[in-house]
Amino acid sequence: MKPAEENRKIIRVKNGCAEHTEDLVVTEFPITVKVNGQEFVTMVCTPEYIEDMVTGFLASEGVIKKYEDIQDIWIQEREGYAHVKLSKMNPYFHNFQSKRYVTSCCGMSRPGFVFANDALTAKKMEGIRIRMTAADCFRLMGEMQQSAFTFQQTGGVHNAALCNADGLILSRMDIGRHNALDKIYGHCLKHGISIGDKVVVFSGRISSEILLKVAKIGCEIVLSKSAPTELALTLADQLGITAAGFIRNESMNIYTCPERIILDED
Repeated sequence: MKPAEENRKIIRVKNGCAEHTEDLVVTEFPITVKVNGQEFVTMVCTPEYIEDMVTGFLASEGVIKKYEDIQDIWIQEREGYAHVKLSKMNPYFHNFQSKRYVTSCCGMSRPGFVFANDALTAKKMEGIRIRMTAADCFRLMGEMQQSAFTFQQTGGVHNAALCNADGLILSRMDIGRHNALDKIYGHCLKHGISIGDKVVVFSGRISSEILLKVAKIGCEIVLSKSAPTELALTLADQLGITAAGFIRNESMNIYTCPERIILDED
């Protein structure tokens, strides 16, 4: 598989001086997913954990309901194909879906609202299965950032982590923020890791797409060091998800469902 980053010769200009040097840059890898022999989607991603990403994507899109729906999955690295053989496929996708192209930064080129399959697969959170303190939120964000080695070297990827109140369980990175979450989801499905009592810690903004992805995975809390969008917060309210952003320097904004975060208020 192509490496996740490569050295490239550059000219660096600083303080009016130019020098020839090298810089580490992230790579992009297009992978076309074939489902039961038919092209389904082409994804542009960071070339690692491809099988997990494809599994998580198919589950979050509602193509499969459980990991056991996959009879076989194999990757043709050189050709850029992921072949998936399903024992059962949601009939919705036979009738309403056409081949799509998923870019590294813009999701599915959505106009900014919810596709029909989002309504079918997004999970509404009922009750509270996890609570954490504000100090837990700050600590988890710090741990996620410390584990983000490729970002530290290149500045060119998004990072996501699945956590409980004690710490990081699993972290993944990708040039596509949605891909990083799919890699986590696919790994959990494959290995039977429970998700409902976990937290997503995220490096990028909480867009409507990311909020829906968290809902499809089934997590009650999403923490980000960046900003949310208005539509994402509307969806978080509707789906019962706790969203907190701008987690930096022992400070954060809790936007929705604050009852899951224990606070020492004045």
